[in-house]
Amino acid sequence: MRRPFSLLAGVLLAGALTVSAVPAASAADGDGGFTIKDPRIKESSGLAASRRHPGVYWTHNDSGYGPQIYAVDGRTGETVATVTLSGIGEPRDVEAISIGPDDQIYVGDIGDNRGGTWPYVWIYRLPEPKELKDQTIRATQYVVKYEDGPRDAESMVVHPRTGRVYIIDKNEDGGHLYEGPAELSPSGTNIFRPIAPVDLWATDATLSPDGTRLAVRGYFGGILYDWNGGRIKRIGRLQVPLQAQGESLTYSADGSKLLYGSEGAGSSVVAYDAPGAGKKDGAPSSRDDGAGSGGSGADGSGGLGTGTLAAAVVAVVAVLGLGRLLRRRR
Repeated sequence: MRRPFSLLAGVLLAGALTVSAVPAASAADGDGGFTIKDPRIKESSGLAASRRHPGVYWTHNDSGYGPQIYAVDGRTGETVATVTLSGIGEPRDVEAISIGPDDQIYVGDIGDNRGGTWPYVWIYRLPEPKELKDQTIRATQYVVKYEDGPRDAESMVVHPRTGRVYIIDKNEDGGHLYEGPAELSPSGTNIFRPIAPVDLWATDATLSPDGTRLAVRGYFGGILYDWNGGRIKRIGRLQVPLQAQGESLTYSADGSKLLYGSEGAGSSVVAYDAPGAGKKDGAPSSRDDGAGSGGSGADGSGGLGTGTLAAAVVAVVAVLGLGRLLRRRR
């Protein structure tokens, strides 16, 4: 993916404030967060909880790597299987992974390092293997175009009940949720149409296992939506951990956790309680005042003290403003 100037703020802050970050929760079932230990996974850009194998998470590298996805044990962070996709072309900019009905894995080759100029992108679909071992699996390749022209995207979700695929484009000023056809065609072009605005510079998204909630993350924040048949309604903000380059997000298989991942060698995946998980009335605990359930900090700010968080916000705004000024002078 392209690394814009404004992302420098996140990198600097992550280095400066690492000691204040919220530690990953502890869970014996592998859903409590982990560190990716495989040296081959240098740019983990997507994350999906396995349906067949409890506590296992699928991930993949960003652009410039081969057609592989990796099964990582959430208890140890070790890779337990490498799957090579066959029957597809050379991946261009893989940014997302999701699991749909019937244990089908969808891989989104939907990034655009040219800033939204490629006339089409691809989605690959393959069955989740019953046995975790190194193997090659033939995938189906789908051609995707957007109704309103090419664009960059890093977020893709598959509805767990209908199997319909959705993409959120990546736009610094906010993007849109794009809906694909009811069934993807491997022989024709699949047109994705915008159906709802998303108020975030989105780097990944995930649907709850019951298909009722959409969680979207960016580099510095996140939003929880009521799915509402794809006509999403905002519920509130998510507590997002401070990461050097926050690129991935998934619900745990049981929907009790949201797991946030980052690019980089030896990157950590941080687990927070999912808003509304375990509540008898099903009401989410995330609110637009930022008091969500994700952090363990005393001030409810996801582990950063009030003064530290305020300084972080000022630094981010300053760098973003400088970036905009420099762009205007070019």
